[in-house]
Amino acid sequence: MGPKDALIAGLGLLGATLGFAGDAATDAMTAAYKPYRIALFRTNSKSQVESEVAIVQAAQAWRDLVLKFSKNPPPPYDRDADFGKALTDVDAVYARATAEINEQKLTEAHETLEKVRDLLAEIRRRNNVIVYSDHMNAYHAEMEQLLTQGPKWASQTQGFYLLMEKLGSMEYLAARLRSEAPPEVTSDAAFAPAMKLVEQSLAGLREAVLAQDATRVREALSKVKGPYSQLFLKFG
Repeated sequence: MGPKDALIAGLGLLGATLGFAGDAATDAMTAAYKPYRIALFRTNSKSQVESEVAIVQAAQAWRDLVLKFSKNPPPPYDRDADFGKALTDVDAVYARATAEINEQKLTEAHETLEKVRDLLAEIRRRNNVIVYSDHMNAYHAEMEQLLTQGPKWASQTQGFYLLMEKLGSMEYLAARLRSEAPPEVTSDAAFAPAMKLVEQSLAGLREAVLAQDATRVREALSKVKGPYSQLFLKFG
């Protein structure tokens, strides 16, 4: 077994089967999202060989979905005139990310792959479909704002109030990550400890903000993304 074969086997274990939403197309998109999460994670961690393996799996999973559903979508997507185009738009993102990974442009590839998350969320939104990934995406969006603005706020006179406001929404969304997790997720032995690490990262940030200690705040902010990334990789 070569190094890439071993990686494929290992990545398969990371993509443990989660529950599905009940219609064939959403089920297929949920399944295709697993190798996508791994490709997103690998490009972010600047792992060249692992990224090459992951993008092949993700792109192929999506290509299979396009062939099956783009011209004959099941309910509720059969009422969406743009469903087929949306699927091919995602396919185009994978093609671009594949080229960037092959050119060893992993930062660019990661940013390109982020668009898949948004495109899939929009498909579900306009068809009134909600899956656990939507709760993950909501947390991620707030987290990115926090990590972008938080270090600046820590140096401003009113910054601790802004941090506390954003932290409140983060804590609410973290609670949703726990309460909205389907049984297939909560029954996984890895979920509870992974979720606890996310909650602890926010608790540490709250303590730093209450202490009005800018140095502690910046340190706590640096510890927020890691736990979420691990939760997202397996359950997102």
